[in-house]
Amino acid sequence: MLTELLGKGGQVCQHAKDGRIRCPLIVRPTSEDVITGNLFQILRAVNPRWWLPGMLNQALGANRFRQQIYRRLQITLWQNRPAYPRELLPWDEGSTQVDVTITWENPPTTIFLEVKYGSGLSPKTNGNDGQHGFPSDQLIRNARVGLLECGWFHRGEMLLRPPRDFVLVVLSPTTGHPLVNEYRDTMKLKNAIPHSCQLKGLPRTPFIGEFSYRDLGHILKRNRRWFSRPEQIMLDGLTEYLAFKTARTPALTRLRQESLLALE
Repeated sequence: MLTELLGKGGQVCQHAKDGRIRCPLIVRPTSEDVITGNLFQILRAVNPRWWLPGMLNQALGANRFRQQIYRRLQITLWQNRPAYPRELLPWDEGSTQVDVTITWENPPTTIFLEVKYGSGLSPKTNGNDGQHGFPSDQLIRNARVGLLECGWFHRGEMLLRPPRDFVLVVLSPTTGHPLVNEYRDTMKLKNAIPHSCQLKGLPRTPFIGEFSYRDLGHILKRNRRWFSRPEQIMLDGLTEYLAFKTARTPALTRLRQESLLALE
């Protein structure tokens, strides 16, 4: 983060800009992974009470989460999920990597975050060319993987356990992704999931949402007084970084166009 803010990331040569070679710079200004790492190495070091419920409620447009002490809170990055069961999917699919997973146990809750910067939600994922009649975009894939992991499918369990609450959120420089609005409609969501008849139900709605870098920055600024002084110092740098990345967002119109392709 400091490398980018202080202009120490180096310059990409013209050959790299033209796509003729891959430049081995350590810091890539367009890297979503760099942004994810910078954000959450700080957020998991500060009190979640003053940013986590605000972030989720802002993303969902509803007051679903309250300020609390989170029991067994974990924030993990780039965690791979096993391949989706073949009996629930009419095509072969590999593992799914979730950018950010947040979990806690009071009550049992799992949050999936998909972080974007210079690109939109992928309209197609590996293994599905559309011939089976179900969409294969990145958002619906994460949604069904999360619902499966949290126990929302009937899987012949011997011991019946209540499913975990589940929320799926897109974090990007801007809001207004068409797929988010599409799948907030529970009927459209079920129609996009193969074998949705095996669902036990769905998490309390809304459970799919989006928020922007600017939204997150506003939440951190609004609650700044509740953090300790060391936390404030870290978060001041983070809000500066969020503003920096927002101001330099590449091709926002392209991001919207790529998302629209997913609905065609």
